[in-house]
Amino acid sequence: MKFQCYTLGCKVNQYETQAMEQQLLALGHVSGTDADDCDAYLINTCTVTAVADRKNRTLIRRLRREHPQAVIGVCGCYAQVSAGEVEALGVDVVSGSGGREAFVQLVLDAVRQKKAGQNAGQQVLLDDAMRRRAFESLPAGSLGTRTRAMLKVQDGCCNFCTYCIIPYARGPVRSLPLAQAVEQARALEGYREVVLTGIEVASWGRDLKDGSTFADLVESVCRAVPQLRVRLGSLEPRVVDEDFCRRLAACPNFCPQFHLSLQSGSDGVLRRMHRHYDTARYLESVRLLQQWFPGCAVTTDLIVGFPGETEEEFAESLAFARTCGLAMVHVFPYSRRAGTPAASMPGQLSRAEKADRSARAV
Repeated sequence: MKFQCYTLGCKVNQYETQAMEQQLLALGHVSGTDADDCDAYLINTCTVTAVADRKNRTLIRRLRREHPQAVIGVCGCYAQVSAGEVEALGVDVVSGSGGREAFVQLVLDAVRQKKAGQNAGQQVLLDDAMRRRAFESLPAGSLGTRTRAMLKVQDGCCNFCTYCIIPYARGPVRSLPLAQAVEQARALEGYREVVLTGIEVASWGRDLKDGSTFADLVESVCRAVPQLRVRLGSLEPRVVDEDFCRRLAACPNFCPQFHLSLQSGSDGVLRRMHRHYDTARYLESVRLLQQWFPGCAVTTDLIVGFPGETEEEFAESLAFARTCGLAMVHVFPYSRRAGTPAASMPGQLSRAEKADRSARAV
């Protein structure tokens, strides 16, 4: 069978797609290119914004139109929370944000049945993400490169920020046990760097109930693979404290580049977002990183146009970001997500107002 995988969204999605690709290659199947007419197309979707949803639908429609005889399987966060919309696009297999190996098997079954002239109908494999308790361990690796590998060590989120749909798409926090994380990292021969990633990676270990901290994990991986650079995915600011910095600064192969989520530089907006820190705590984290890792790069995300955000709060947010001395700020207009508390908050800004603030914030 010839297949092609598509990934939309975050590094976790990239990690999970490469794991599915590894599974298919290990079974003797062949990865195709855009120039090929493949037997199956696997699409791993994102739903973090309305723009992401639109990109999912555009890609699915294009592949269905261009490859009418192929099996199209769709998984990921968009399929998890909007399965009905995906099913209506005429795909063959629909799965959610978990059960990657089972999803691959359903796609393979659909290809076999189609080649045999059988019509199995649409296959749907979904669970209740909020009831997940086990971490789905998949092989670490990369998509199309032998330089940087991704190692997913955490899944799920329990922060429930008022604007975010991801906790509902991914479920509660689940962690890859430390010994398994070290074992998977040691197996990454031929790479030069490994990125520890997760949906809310700084919450690693909270579900293990054994006292393990995220600093324990990073320090252990650094020591286990001294030949590899170790880099982190996006961090929640509260994980950065004196102990975290001291321990990681002592690891020669740790990459001092940090993506520290901000979302707003206004304390009023942060409270409405249900973020679990204020600007003072965020600035403390930035200053600790700059103290322990001189010359380090600290980047962030900034949401503009959150419900009720005034011009004064917007200006306050930009001024605070400048105060932090960040290397780069990724600016996003607030995206209204059905099912989240912020979607029903008063003071929704128009698309034009959000676009204007996005332009001024760049």
